[in-house]
Amino acid sequence: MQEKTIKIGNRVLIDKLVHQGMRNKLIKEIENKGINDKNVLKAMSEIPRHFFLPAGLEHFAYLDKPFDIGEGQTISQPFTVAFQTELLEVTSNIKILEIGTGSGYQAAVLAHMGAEVFTIERIEKLYHQAQTLLNALGYDNVHCFLGDGYEGLPQYAPFDRIIITAAIDGIPNVLKNQLKVGGILVAPVNSSINTQVMNKITKLDEQNFKVDYHGFFSFVPMVPGVKKE
Repeated sequence: MQEKTIKIGNRVLIDKLVHQGMRNKLIKEIENKGINDKNVLKAMSEIPRHFFLPAGLEHFAYLDKPFDIGEGQTISQPFTVAFQTELLEVTSNIKILEIGTGSGYQAAVLAHMGAEVFTIERIEKLYHQAQTLLNALGYDNVHCFLGDGYEGLPQYAPFDRIIITAAIDGIPNVLKNQLKVGGILVAPVNSSINTQVMNKITKLDEQNFKVDYHGFFSFVPMVPGVKKE
């Protein structure tokens, strides 16, 4: 592996051989927890997660834990990222709508797997940070948007896949309408105050959906509107 170095403002980010070793250990850990999709594991083994954490937290990047990225948001636990991605059944050249860009890490995983990613962030500061980092890493198949996730991106629909990375009470029809027939939507749907059930929703036709349930998780809540800097 060659070292990768990028500069974001005054911050210099370096991906070293030691980081690859830590990634390999993390990938083995999440594989042991039940992640089987080799393409998911390969993508996550090649992406420097420490680039997506705030300055000073980089040394925590390869623990299987979520971390605060500011603005009341988190970068999801690596297992959770892998779990949602595996449920999406990602293949090359499909079009994915992500709701909740956050740090940009989930978008990077999807793009690394060959998908074209349209990702929405409602918090302007995080939107700019993620867009800058993803551009610096060369992900020209990620398109970042500042907007309200509840509205989706109808101008770019339909999508093969939709992933929601925040807790939601139910899936709005406006988002279901942006999913192709045969497409898959993965989202953590609220079941109690602090717990969500991961839903995998397959669109059978324009009116009918199949829902599969895949365990309990904890996400920050999905909020409507846009928060300007």
